[in-house]
Amino acid sequence: MSQESRYATYPSLRDRIVLVTGGGSGIGASIVEQFAFQGARVAFLDVAVDCSNDLVSKLSATCSHAPLFIPCDLTDIASLQSAIARIEEQLGPIAVLVNNAARDDRHNYAGVTPEYWDRAMNVNLRHQFFAIQSVVPAMKQAGGGSIINMSSICWLIPSTGFPAYATAKAAIVGLTRSMSHELGEHGIRVNAVLPGAILTERQRQLWWTPEYEAKVMSRQALKQHIAPEEVARLLLFLASDDSAFITNQSYIIDAGWV
Repeated sequence: MSQESRYATYPSLRDRIVLVTGGGSGIGASIVEQFAFQGARVAFLDVAVDCSNDLVSKLSATCSHAPLFIPCDLTDIASLQSAIARIEEQLGPIAVLVNNAARDDRHNYAGVTPEYWDRAMNVNLRHQFFAIQSVVPAMKQAGGGSIINMSSICWLIPSTGFPAYATAKAAIVGLTRSMSHELGEHGIRVNAVLPGAILTERQRQLWWTPEYEAKVMSRQALKQHIAPEEVARLLLFLASDDSAFITNQSYIIDAGWV
């Protein structure tokens, strides 16, 4: 196991069973990596098989527990439920759920069809609720757990160019607040994390033009790029016992944009 010594170690995360959706690349891969560095037993779901297998190989050589990767299309709720059941069978009850999977595809509002809208909700929102529903029974039996839903600052800025995505990300905060009260009596905490402009490889390839970078830097208080691992380290705290009485909260990590 390796981790830069200047960052925190959370003993409560050792051997804790963590599920990350969309864990094969980008912020999700960093979340998988950071939990694995803590000695957690990490399972992750993704449709991207090659990069997910590469991540497993990389972490198997450096961490005490090799991550468990299960290919899964999260828009297929039956497949999601089956994958969660398989994780619980192989590893045990899930103690931490990170609802991370999403796609920030750009689209013009004028061209959005009902079919596109439904697809955007399925990709960015619907699976979060059903993943929560699926992990809760075992969390209840275990006496608690931590659920972290990934939202975005895009609906707060507000952004243009992807209204369906922004709507889904706003709804995730509402889901978080509702479910924190639904589940609090069972010791299950539910929080949201709202990243800003995170420099992932996908962002770099698709959207990160010199003009966009200039816009980001003009609006952030801290004039630096935010790497995916910076987001992941915030999630470590929210999953650990150090945050035992934090729930129903939304944490922005955006270098001071909002």
